[in-house]
Amino acid sequence: MKKRLLSLMLVGAMAASMVACGGSDTAADTTTDAATEDGAAAADVQSADENTLTVYAWDENFNIPALKAAEKDYQEVNPDFKLEVITQSQSSDVEQAVTLAAEAGDYSTLPDIVLFQDHYIQQYVTNYPDAWQDVDDADCDWSGLGAEKLSYSTIDGKHYGFPVDAGTAIFAYRTDLLEQAGYSIDDVTGITWEKFDEIGQKVYDATGKHLLCMDGSGNDLFYMMLQEEGVSQFKDGEPYIKDNKALVEVFEIIAKMAQDNVLYLANDWSDYTDQAIQGDMVAGVFNGNWIIPTMKQVSENSGKWEIVPAPSLTGKPGYASNGGSSLYITGNCKKTDLAKDFLAYTFGGRSAEDGQSITYDEALLNGGVIGTCAAAAESDVYQQGVDFFNGQAIYADIVEYTQNVPTVEQSDYHYSARTALGTALQNVIENGYTTEQALEEAETNLRFEMGL
Repeated sequence: MKKRLLSLMLVGAMAASMVACGGSDTAADTTTDAATEDGAAAADVQSADENTLTVYAWDENFNIPALKAAEKDYQEVNPDFKLEVITQSQSSDVEQAVTLAAEAGDYSTLPDIVLFQDHYIQQYVTNYPDAWQDVDDADCDWSGLGAEKLSYSTIDGKHYGFPVDAGTAIFAYRTDLLEQAGYSIDDVTGITWEKFDEIGQKVYDATGKHLLCMDGSGNDLFYMMLQEEGVSQFKDGEPYIKDNKALVEVFEIIAKMAQDNVLYLANDWSDYTDQAIQGDMVAGVFNGNWIIPTMKQVSENSGKWEIVPAPSLTGKPGYASNGGSSLYITGNCKKTDLAKDFLAYTFGGRSAEDGQSITYDEALLNGGVIGTCAAAAESDVYQQGVDFFNGQAIYADIVEYTQNVPTVEQSDYHYSARTALGTALQNVIENGYTTEQALEEAETNLRFEMGL
């Protein structure tokens, strides 16, 4: 009963929140072969055709082009293959479909494959093991994919998912605004967060722009800044907050940056994307690379941005990840061998030299999806300079960053920790809490939520 209540609570919480990269406000694609009016599964989500697979996915501007590229790629070796994409309006629709199937004890309502958020998959495999099939024996070059990315979908030593997009973080700077304050891109490369705050104050004084922004209601800075140091918000399955020295230091830096006008904490997601970034309030952006299309909406800033590794506590290059999804084979799939072969061939880390560059190249060209495959960076598409980023070959750079992201302990309560720390920050900034008081309360609340 406890597991059932927890599952239903999770679905409600996920449906109510916009998760960066995972969620999408895009309406369901009614032109897709098996789509229905409410974006849910059609009555029969399995195709009788032995060469056809069905998949749930969301975002017709991002994930769907990647899947179409994969279908085209696999047709090179299986001309009769067809991928039926059943488009969902957002990621929570997929999560809810799995939960409802599990609660009904009937997985026949699920398609062969689902696109699933990385931060949620471990909870769902734990709660509903029969909803999934492991892919440990797939003909996949796992070593060619980012270790940190695979840490989400590797459960009890077995692989369950094939990475689609790398959530690898970028730190982008407006070089023209840096110059107005007397700095260059070299001055913000390989620096500490303390130095960053010092530079940020001078940038704000000279330009009126913040050097960093983040959604205050969904603050991902804590996770990313900690991951750079190889540290998690969890330790041995329990919250690791008030006694976590790295977290205490990160927390105090974030609070100081907010108070120094270096960090703009947006009121919500819309304020973050529409006002802070597209409203030209900032001289720097730090988030998963999926934020790039949002940045590109301001065409007049083309050529003024460049990316480098993020600052860190010690000044070493900072690498982190935030968001992203992978493809998983459901327990309802009857054509498991076909599904494994399709996914391994397309998203399985094989190199362009093997003649399998269509998936990665066209997913990037048509959807802006940057893969986790190290070999993908060798293709001409990834090596091309990007005008918006002053001719920098950012896609090859991001793939390189991906290989350097530290693997840290993950938890089913990732988003709960984010909420707890975001509240703690507001308590320090607005309510007069000390850091110690705020973090102790955050850990107490999180432990209560986790039933510890």
